[in-house]
Amino acid sequence: MHPRFQSAFADLSPELQSALKPILDAEDFSARFSPEQIAAIKQQTALDEDALAFALLPLAAACALAPLSDFNVGAVARGKSGSWYFGANMEFAGATMQQTVHAEQSAVTHAWLSGELALEAITVNYSPCGHCRQFMNELNSGTALRIYLPGRQPATLGDYLPYAFGPRDLAIETLLLDPVDHGYHLSGDALEQQAINAASHSHAPYSNAHSGVALESASGQIYAGRYAENAAFNPSLPPLQAALILLNMHGESCTQITRAVLAESPDGKLIQRQATEATLQALGCQHIRCVELQKP
Repeated sequence: MHPRFQSAFADLSPELQSALKPILDAEDFSARFSPEQIAAIKQQTALDEDALAFALLPLAAACALAPLSDFNVGAVARGKSGSWYFGANMEFAGATMQQTVHAEQSAVTHAWLSGELALEAITVNYSPCGHCRQFMNELNSGTALRIYLPGRQPATLGDYLPYAFGPRDLAIETLLLDPVDHGYHLSGDALEQQAINAASHSHAPYSNAHSGVALESASGQIYAGRYAENAAFNPSLPPLQAALILLNMHGESCTQITRAVLAESPDGKLIQRQATEATLQALGCQHIRCVELQKP
């Protein structure tokens, strides 16, 4: 079991500990649960889905990186596929505050990068801020997304974001989590290819400035993230943050990145390079390469 889970795990009920231990002890546990695992946990604990999601929140919050706020937020996103995904807030000392990631963004992006095509619900231990409500409004589930908070009745995103402004107001038809492939030509080594592939699946309907980042960790694993643009612009999630979310959910350290590649369009209306390089340097990564996207 990853050390970050041990304290929260100790406070769980014996039944839940028994059901979770084989999953958490697996070397390949990546802070997500398959439909079969969720079904087995429910059977062993007699918890319904809502109660189980609340019970898992302390484990999700244990994934937080909060050197600035010391305030851990956890989220559990429930996919329509039946898979569940942890998310947690992430802060980066030495970088600007704008580079931080909120727990809801983390859970949504974790699901997206894992191939989830739609979300049914998200459970979080603190009320979503306005930034996160707007970020979630980009999803193809729209304002029907169910939100669960401890001590409150279930509500929809529409309840938390009345009179919402979103992609549909701008006639955008391809929404976040919808499949998309911009078809960029793969080139270079495995790290570069994964960055380009991520850019090909990025969500940037407002700027068309597709971009992707691939990170090589100290273990040699590669984690790739895609740009997730938002109708309100400011809640957009850069590709580096998406890659860092995936790296963190796999239990690796954000300060032990050996190499990084950013792939983006040379004539895009937006540029990710400066912010990407500055944040990676703050995390101690000095081997950063930028490549231009090319259509086949």
